[in-house]
Amino acid sequence: MHGYGVLLRIQQISGGAILVQQGALYPALYRLEQRGLIAGRWGTSTNNRRARFYELTPLGRSQLEVEQRTWQHLADAIGRALLATPQEI
Repeated sequence: MHGYGVLLRIQQISGGAILVQQGALYPALYRLEQRGLIAGRWGTSTNNRRARFYELTPLGRSQLEVEQRTWQHLADAIGRALLATPQEI
């Protein structure tokens, strides 16, 4: 999907909880592309404008899996901490 489409998709799947600014998104996409985690190509958007389209590379998919496991581990730990009883604290 093209860069602005990525921004909109993040907002959509987060239910509007995550609002990514364009000024933050495009440098992040550039860094991900430089690291080989995404591949970009130029094309034409649905409104007939030139746009850069991105997709995960195999390396990017592997890194995404690592990041998901790391995030889940952290979220589980926070959940356990929040459920601690006064006796456990």
